[in-house]
Amino acid sequence: MPENQKNIFKEKLQFAVDNQELVKLILSKKRNKSSDLKKITVKISKIKEDTKLTFNYTYNTNDKTKNFNLEEGINEIEILLEKEFFNADLFTTKETIQLFTNKKNNSKIKVLEPTFTEVNFNHDKVKKQRISLKDNLYLQELGIITKDFKIKKDMHDKYRQINKYLEIIESLLANLKNKEELKIADMGSGKGYLTFALYDFLKNSLNLQAQISGIEFREDLVNKSNVLANKIGFSNLNFKKGTIEQTEIGEIDVLIALHACDTATDEAIFKGIKANASLIVVAPCCQKQIRRQFNVSNEMASIVKHGILKERQAVIITDGLRALILEVFGYKTKVFEFISDEHTPKNIMIAGTKHNGKVNKQEIFEKLKAIKSLFGIEYHYLEKLMKI
Repeated sequence: MPENQKNIFKEKLQFAVDNQELVKLILSKKRNKSSDLKKITVKISKIKEDTKLTFNYTYNTNDKTKNFNLEEGINEIEILLEKEFFNADLFTTKETIQLFTNKKNNSKIKVLEPTFTEVNFNHDKVKKQRISLKDNLYLQELGIITKDFKIKKDMHDKYRQINKYLEIIESLLANLKNKEELKIADMGSGKGYLTFALYDFLKNSLNLQAQISGIEFREDLVNKSNVLANKIGFSNLNFKKGTIEQTEIGEIDVLIALHACDTATDEAIFKGIKANASLIVVAPCCQKQIRRQFNVSNEMASIVKHGILKERQAVIITDGLRALILEVFGYKTKVFEFISDEHTPKNIMIAGTKHNGKVNKQEIFEKLKAIKSLFGIEYHYLEKLMKI
């Protein structure tokens, strides 16, 4: 059976390549933990009228790209699965197939609904970076690059995270580009890595006018960020001292809160809804409020009796309920992976985009009630804030 599972995966890979339905393949969970090679992403590319498989090798300190003919690429993938990686995620336009292999080389596959519907043959996409390193003073001041504008050895993951974040934000802002000026609140901006990068990207890459306010409780970080913003001429970027709960933000277009701990994420979502934000983007962490309430007496009790499974289930339920509550207030929601969990375990992002369509609130309330009943949950903190 295990070998058969691996063969099924290979057949599905071959079919996806032959029919040009391959969106991407990610090889992960390296067999040799000391290896510098962290993962490989494979996509179909059109290069001078030829169809190739483009391999992007992600190492600890750099990335490398190599192109293979289709047959050679398939053979290379099979070798890598035998020698370098345990797992693979195959994304096609028809389905998503996950391959899991254990240390005994036993494999199993899981078939899910498709995540993507189109194949992008753009060879240059892998190499695209949304902020430049050249003469980038804020990345230098924030300790990501050196004096000669090279990425520091231990900052490659941070630079990849910044670019991935901007890629996500760019796609989410698609419906807001007609606005003359975007008003953005970044709640819990911390050292400002992503806040500075977002301002730079909107102004200098997308040619969008934006006013961005970074809200941060630590006064020393606020002062340093404001000094840096003034130094480099980011005139419409400012930082304010305050908490997510207590800061008044007025009407805004976009609210962002990345890694706001536990119910601070709910405070941020609440602020965004009340501010009539067109877009709310949060990356939650430390979801404890729901976990404390778990009182499971049904068949799920045998699962949540294990601490680690209880914790993970609480994360899923907490963020799933947040998405449903956003839908109550007229937001179309997406919950997805922000960056690979190889970079950080805090890798889930929730995005809510305001729409003018009809909302069946009663149906959503029934879903909320059913989920809470299943896990013995009295209330979700965001429900209390929104008084529903």
